[in-house]
Amino acid sequence: MLYAPDKGIATRYRVSFRLSKYREQIEQLLTHLANSADSPENLSRNEGQRVVNDAREKAERLLEDVDRLMAQIKKQNT
Repeated sequence: MLYAPDKGIATRYRVSFRLSKYREQIEQLLTHLANSADSPENLSRNEGQRVVNDAREKAERLLEDVDRLMAQIKKQNT
């Protein structure tokens, strides 16, 4: 991206596409974390819940960042 091998609109499209894929992966991770936190095999429930909550908060912040970046990209395309 530093050398601008493509036109801006093409680069923004690629970045937007990748961000949407990352967003999907983060959402899947959140779902997986929520489901695994409820499993009866979890022996250290309190510690596990803390880890899940921390991961959820970080993932939600990442989702917000992705949404903000995607909005900026869409704004530049218009």
